[in-house]
Amino acid sequence: MGSLGAGKSSWMQAAWLLGALLVPHLLSFGHGARGHGKEWEGVWGGALEEERDRESLMLKNLQEALGLPTGVGNKDNLAENSEGKEVWEATETQGEEEEEETTTTPSSSPTPFPSPSPTSEDTVTYILGRLASLDAGLHQLHIRLHVLDTRVVELTQGLRRLRDAASDTRDSVQALKEVQVRSEQEHGRLEGCLKGLRLGHKCFLLSRDFETQAAAQARCKARGGSLAQPADRQQMDALSRYLRAALAPYNWPVWLGVHDRRSEGLYLFENGQRVSFFAWHRALSPESGAQPSAASHPLSPDQPNGGILENCVAQASDDGSWWDHDCERRLYFVCEFPF
Repeated sequence: MGSLGAGKSSWMQAAWLLGALLVPHLLSFGHGARGHGKEWEGVWGGALEEERDRESLMLKNLQEALGLPTGVGNKDNLAENSEGKEVWEATETQGEEEEEETTTTPSSSPTPFPSPSPTSEDTVTYILGRLASLDAGLHQLHIRLHVLDTRVVELTQGLRRLRDAASDTRDSVQALKEVQVRSEQEHGRLEGCLKGLRLGHKCFLLSRDFETQAAAQARCKARGGSLAQPADRQQMDALSRYLRAALAPYNWPVWLGVHDRRSEGLYLFENGQRVSFFAWHRALSPESGAQPSAASHPLSPDQPNGGILENCVAQASDDGSWWDHDCERRLYFVCEFPF
């Protein structure tokens, strides 16, 4: 009886160890089979039979390792298998209940908790938060406005500098123009005295360009002089010889700086002074008792004879006499330069 009790206790220990080894495998196998559903129902019996054979083989190996008689183990094997089967079925039932709970839990919507009604303190806190955010927004706007003001000031200063620079440039251009005018006038004066006729403190220079009386005066002024203004007989004779030598053998009228545009019969120089010396053309008169000479001709009457239609004076290049002409007539001109 003692040996039988010892053998039984050893066999119980082996059974518990075998149960501890087999139950997790059986549980995992049971869950896997239920996960696949009806697809595994056809092969479930064969898999369970194979698992029982594997358990029997493991139990036999365990009995041999513990030195227990295999007969006892075979006799109690059915009981052990029934116990393991009951444990497995209980575990499977528990797993199905847990799976049903897990599947039904997500479908059931949780009971909503009633939200608490806002109090006056919550309202004040919300308003203060909104005011704080508005204050932050206003602060950002003030910063941007300050940046814009700074930029506008910089642009205004830059525009002022550009205007000052443009004004300086205009002044420089104006100064350059004045220098250019003075240079052209000096060049014209030197050219007139070098190429023309020098007489006392004056120089006369003939221009062979056809211009109106006003345009001729403008060209002479741009070169630093004016249209010729012979003030006495000496200047008149010298100018006549210069024009005759330059234009001979032809007779070309040449503009002088003499006119009566302001008042008919009041002849003035271009500088506004009144003319005191005249050299008007006169028709030849026959001597008493003689026939009229061939020089007298109705086309060469005494000058001036144009009235208000002819207000500018030109000098003939052959004899140096003065003729009044229409100021818009285009003639040669002679300029006068100071020396």
